[in-house]
Amino acid sequence: MSKKVALITGSTRTPCAGDQIVSWVSSILKTRPTDNLNISPLRIADFNLPVYDEPVVPFLIPAMQQFTHEHSKKWSAAIASFDAYIFVIPEYNAGLAGGTKNAIDYLLHEWTGKPVAIISYGAQGGTFANEQLARSLGLVMKMKVVETKVLLAFATGSDPMHAATEGKVGEESLKGWAEKGKKEEVLKAVGEIAEVLKLAEKADEVTREVS
Repeated sequence: MSKKVALITGSTRTPCAGDQIVSWVSSILKTRPTDNLNISPLRIADFNLPVYDEPVVPFLIPAMQQFTHEHSKKWSAAIASFDAYIFVIPEYNAGLAGGTKNAIDYLLHEWTGKPVAIISYGAQGGTFANEQLARSLGLVMKMKVVETKVLLAFATGSDPMHAATEGKVGEESLKGWAEKGKKEEVLKAVGEIAEVLKLAEKADEVTREVS
């Protein structure tokens, strides 16, 4: 059975280098061997989420309460419809972008237990943002964060400024990522997602047989 995977653009800025990077990732994923993953793009910015404004904490939804705002309901339904996720995130000021963190914190049960890969970008590759997101999703959301973390560092010079102000990734950065094996890392991370999903499916089969 095909599994649905969301390729999430984490940045909510306009302009946004994340859109170009997600397109770059998508082009790489088209070269992967045949698998049972159906990967679809999802942009946090498209949901126009304000700073969390629900009267109840996500832990209580849906067990005891329900969301009250339409933006929350739409975001919840979208995330719940996927079996796994690939986050493409920027690093701001040595940390995770506020808009990304806010969107993640809107939910809990929709994320829990599912596999996730993290691809970060920034002047130094987004190391701190990558680590912060991995901690939050793994320790709190109890997600299965795959081992391969993809860090995309912009080429030195004008590339970081162009990415920040114009939302454009320079050719030197793209060339550098190819030379440093970043395409292979993306494919490896997605392969790890496929393996986690396969193991979970086998475990479900065993459970059904026993019951």
